[in-house]
Amino acid sequence: QVQLVESGGDSVQAGESLTLSCTGSGDTYARYCMGWLRRSLETHQRDAPLDTREGVAAIDTNGKIAYLESVKGRFIIAKDNAKNVLTLQMNNLKPEDTALYYCAAVACRYPYPRLSVDGYDYHGQGTRVNVSS
Repeated sequence: QVQLVESGGDSVQAGESLTLSCTGSGDTYARYCMGWLRRSLETHQRDAPLDTREGVAAIDTNGKIAYLESVKGRFIIAKDNAKNVLTLQMNNLKPEDTALYYCAAVACRYPYPRLSVDGYDYHGQGTRVNVSS
């Protein structure tokens, strides 16, 4: 079992950059396929239907990566198994990137990068990103 804590969220102007971090404890990241999910701040209540979230970026245990189409070329996901840290570098941010960003993990027997919000067993509390125009 792994516990996840996100950090790095902030309020920025469109075009600026942010890097989110997800620090884990309880188990090694080497066993986990991981990803970043996000939910619009207008619908970030924890009991909101799961289908209001979307997968932004994902990485499997072999280092294979997948991105949401709208963030390709702007966001970069990386996982450091030695430090148990997952990061999301976000460049050229847009107002539509405003959301609560979650780190997620699943101990994957069949590695592939999971953009589906239903593909994870563990989630952090989230960190807020607000992008103004």
